[in-house]
Amino acid sequence: MRILQIIDSLEAGGAERMAVNYANGLANEVKFSGLVVSRKEGPLLSQISSNVSYLFLNKKSVLDIQSVLKLRKFVIQNAVEVVHAHSTSFFIAFLLKLTYPTVKLIWHDHYGNSEFLSQRPSLSLKLFLPFFNGIITVNHKLKIWAENKLHFKNVIYLPNFPIIETNVLGQTILNGIKGKRIVSLANYREQKDHFLLLEVAKINKLSYPEWTFHLVGKDFDDDYSKKIKSFIIENQLEKDVFVYGSRNDIKNILDQAEIGVLTSKSEGLPVALLEYGLYEKPVVVTNVGEIPLVIQDGINGFLVQSGKIELFNNSLIKLIESDSLRDNFGKALQKTIKNNYSEKAVLNQYTNWLENSII
Repeated sequence: MRILQIIDSLEAGGAERMAVNYANGLANEVKFSGLVVSRKEGPLLSQISSNVSYLFLNKKSVLDIQSVLKLRKFVIQNAVEVVHAHSTSFFIAFLLKLTYPTVKLIWHDHYGNSEFLSQRPSLSLKLFLPFFNGIITVNHKLKIWAENKLHFKNVIYLPNFPIIETNVLGQTILNGIKGKRIVSLANYREQKDHFLLLEVAKINKLSYPEWTFHLVGKDFDDDYSKKIKSFIIENQLEKDVFVYGSRNDIKNILDQAEIGVLTSKSEGLPVALLEYGLYEKPVVVTNVGEIPLVIQDGINGFLVQSGKIELFNNSLIKLIESDSLRDNFGKALQKTIKNNYSEKAVLNQYTNWLENSII
């Protein structure tokens, strides 16, 4: 098979990581694995395998015809059979189909607000998805939504999967005391609810002042981001909470941390959670999206209802106070990830699906 991934950017977000993971993972499994980035490069560029054929379109507008023609040329030159469009890149894939009808299209839905699907716009998807041959979703709710709302028949749920980083220089140095750091890998978006974590940090400052919180994720420099930074200053948390922005040296960051957290109001299947497990970090996370299928409360992590500051803090304190619990949870979660969310298992499902229902 000859498969091309398309993604809008190479910022260090979950969808972007998965586009790179698929391209890299398939490079050793199929005849051709390519990756096209339409609009913006970013920190994940360094993680693309040398075995992956790469193209940057530098798309300047929604209807950038030159970019579409450049993509078409790349597809023809490499005899691409399947174009795998991630998230919003479904539109340029649709334009490609108009200019090159024989190519097969699949869309990968990474939508993060799966708790609020009733509010999700669907008109554009209903217009363009009839040109697609299949849909991949990152959780079961999205699969049901695609089948019922979009009336699409060939939909498959495939979990995200983490990969061990290679060729990534460990540049980020976390502040705070070694052995007492709590990290959140989450882009600065409202659905991630960083304010729950900030409230927890405010409480913990009194009882566990040596423990620090580290927010790693893309900073959109919008109102939400500014409110995070204002909260830190207004509550005198400058020595307790540290903001880093987008980073791609995740292993290096997690090697410096003791605990991983996610405070989201809504999720698909967060890559951050899989990375916490891959690198043996104990977690406190909210029970949204596909997270409850990964975390068994009290066995391989703590699972807390979203928006519950006190409950989240109580669970976090249990990890802060017990080295052995942290160690046990970290080992148990790593086992869960390796057994159920491995690159090999997911890519086997993926290629079988392509062979049986797409090509």
